[in-house]
Amino acid sequence: MGEENLHQSDGGVVVFDFETSGMSPEQGDRAIEIGAVRLVGDRIVDRFQSLMNPGRFINSFIEDLTGISNAMVQEAPPAAEIMSQFFHFIGDSPLVAHNAAFDRRFLDAELALIGLRRRQEMACSLLVARRLYPEAPNHKLQTLVHYHDLPHKGTFHRALADAEMTAHLWRQMGYDIASTYGCGSVPFMILQGLSKVSKKQVDAYLRRYAADLGAKSR
Repeated sequence: MGEENLHQSDGGVVVFDFETSGMSPEQGDRAIEIGAVRLVGDRIVDRFQSLMNPGRFINSFIEDLTGISNAMVQEAPPAAEIMSQFFHFIGDSPLVAHNAAFDRRFLDAELALIGLRRRQEMACSLLVARRLYPEAPNHKLQTLVHYHDLPHKGTFHRALADAEMTAHLWRQMGYDIASTYGCGSVPFMILQGLSKVSKKQVDAYLRRYAADLGAKSR
């Protein structure tokens, strides 16, 4: 998978996405595909993708939505094997997902099944986009990709494609903040923090960050 030594100290984040058998791991639903990219600066430098066998049946709605069939997951490696590999891939890097509450639940549940626990912070690109782009028609990933004319291959609801598009969105949000506030590269913690402020406080939050950055550089 290459360049697996690029972790948080290098400024990288891992942007990931699950396809799943349903909406709730608490109800027994499982991950059926994982896709992730490592974004360092403005470059995707590494990728991780695999179907995984959850040991359970996938209903017709999920098959139609994702194009992932029961036959495909039955031939895939066990979920435990793939999640162990993914845990190694992410290391200590901060994580990003679109509608992160959903992916966080599945990540933590799948890791718990193999006796592992996530060590790092996560950020939600959907929440950040709601604060930066209130004028967008909505904040679904597909809508935002078209709204900003971001790179895509026309494939949605497959894990690696969605992770790549989320990475492009994450990068675009950093560009837009840097351009508007003249603050250069925007770190993970600032974008993560932005998702937690009220919409009315977005401008003040980013102006304060830019001012603090300017004071430190003098």
